[in-house]
Amino acid sequence: MTNFWKSLKKPFTVLAPMEDVTDTVFRQIVAKYSKPDVFFTEFVSVDGLLSEGFEKVSTRLQFSKTEKPLIAQIWGNNPEKFYQTALMISKMGFDGIDINMGCPDKNVVKKGSGGALILTPNLAKEIVIATKKGAGGLPVSVKTRIGMRSIATEEWIGFLLSLDLDALTIHGRTVKEKSKVLAHWDEIGAAVKLRDKISPKTLIIGNGDVMSYKQAQEYAKKYGVDGIMIGRGVFNNLWVFNPKIREEDISPEMRIEALITHINLFEKTWGINKNYDILKKFFKAYISGFDGSKTLRTKLMDTKTPAEALNILSPKKP
Repeated sequence: MTNFWKSLKKPFTVLAPMEDVTDTVFRQIVAKYSKPDVFFTEFVSVDGLLSEGFEKVSTRLQFSKTEKPLIAQIWGNNPEKFYQTALMISKMGFDGIDINMGCPDKNVVKKGSGGALILTPNLAKEIVIATKKGAGGLPVSVKTRIGMRSIATEEWIGFLLSLDLDALTIHGRTVKEKSKVLAHWDEIGAAVKLRDKISPKTLIIGNGDVMSYKQAQEYAKKYGVDGIMIGRGVFNNLWVFNPKIREEDISPEMRIEALITHINLFEKTWGINKNYDILKKFFKAYISGFDGSKTLRTKLMDTKTPAEALNILSPKKP
């Protein structure tokens, strides 16, 4: 099995995993208009995948051939369940497995998962070992933060680098900081230097406050990372991964066409099986930055079905 991480041209770009955002529908839209070098799924609970709720939870792992290479991101705190889940994922056609060790959501942290694993390094190590064992040769990576309540780059990132990971994504904030402060990119740069000493083959991906392709290239060069992960930046500019399209060149017609495509694909993929309100969080990503966008967005937010939204965006002629 080939390790796709080794064939990526540096610096590469990555679409961040985001809850109720980066499902197969949104990833297909991003792939169509502005394809990054790597995709991540939403984070998926190992407990959920190994429960009676498998059928519902597994929709998070649904994907199409356009979303490649694609990493399945999983979370939890039980090494045996990580092993069993990795076995399952290794047969689904994914290109890699990522372990979430940075989520700051209080319900996740309360369970000792996500960012809470920073406080239990021995458990984190067991999880990495178990995941590798079940991965069947798929590359294993980790996404984390620079500390729990305070910055602990040298201790925590240094520890993770000792685990021989294929890639390590570092969000430049602590778990406590969530997204309330600017990302500490100097700490991500320090992590790169640690990598060079401890595990030269591990790729480092920087994450936090990157809002444009140009900025991604500048940060990659300045801080020495192998790749840049963009999350919220894709909401400001759906074309953020496309170096050929400047933000000022994106017309209202382009934005509306992309949203119509998204709504149609959402309805085709999920039908009544996914709450329509989830789709509404995308409206601002498309309908903004042009005259009349606020009024149009307000109308769209009042809709109750995809059909109503489509009728506003593309009224049927009498």
